[in-house]
Amino acid sequence: MPGIAEPGWREAGRRGAHWALLGMGINLALVVTKITVGIVGSSYALIADGVESATDVFGSLIVWRGMQIARRSANDKYPFGYGRAETLAAAAVALLLVAAAVGIAIQAIREILSPHHGPAPYTLAVLVGVILLKEGMFRRFRAAGYELGSRALETDAWHHRSDAMSSAAAFLGISLALIGGDAWAPADDWAALFASGIIAFNGVRLLRPPVGDLMDRSPDPSVLASVRVTALAVDGVRAVEKLYVRRVGLGYRVVIHVQADPAMPLREAHALGGRVRSALRAMPTVIDAIVHMEPFEGG
Repeated sequence: MPGIAEPGWREAGRRGAHWALLGMGINLALVVTKITVGIVGSSYALIADGVESATDVFGSLIVWRGMQIARRSANDKYPFGYGRAETLAAAAVALLLVAAAVGIAIQAIREILSPHHGPAPYTLAVLVGVILLKEGMFRRFRAAGYELGSRALETDAWHHRSDAMSSAAAFLGISLALIGGDAWAPADDWAALFASGIIAFNGVRLLRPPVGDLMDRSPDPSVLASVRVTALAVDGVRAVEKLYVRRVGLGYRVVIHVQADPAMPLREAHALGGRVRSALRAMPTVIDAIVHMEPFEGG
């Protein structure tokens, strides 16, 4: 409606989309740098790192699109809104991590079984820069994900941390290959294989929260407590009988049964239910609420 400020969950979607675009641009530059240096410097670990960064690009694109869709208002076709798009984006990014890990592992094994020259020393300098940049991105994106309450952005942050860890593994493998000579040349590829295990582990771990949201798992108790306190603060509410909250993308949908004076006229009870709904919707993370009125049965 005109003149009404944008809800907190929708504003979170707008800001989350901005962060996703920023990550996509940085990752695109890293893909070109890593793969080019990896090919020229004969480092499969660095090439594998570049491939992982390529999944970061697609992951950021998915997050950006998911955020854009999640901000849409409910309509007749989707009466509960489009919030699940953000959750699906988080799940898709986690699956991308697992898929990238499998691809890297397969190629690393092939490289281990095929003798080749060791990597060039200058590849280490590139990896140091990547590790520092990616760790910084992880910390900033994770903080933004927590601030905005975005599973997709948090998952994208761990995508950056996985990139930093795989780069660290590549740094170790290349260092061993350079110190040990041709006999240690496969260390670079073993590092890539080790990195694939780290990436797969993180992918599976990051898949669990969005799957829980898609199955309507109850949120953190602190969320339930906040909703309960807000409802009880409305004048006329005697008690909260039942409370169900589910996460839908960037916000929560609430179903609540509140108790009021049993002698209250139906019209007043209806108005009280409307005030409870308005109070809950004023919370930044609550998208909407369904309020059931019940007679107070306490002493």
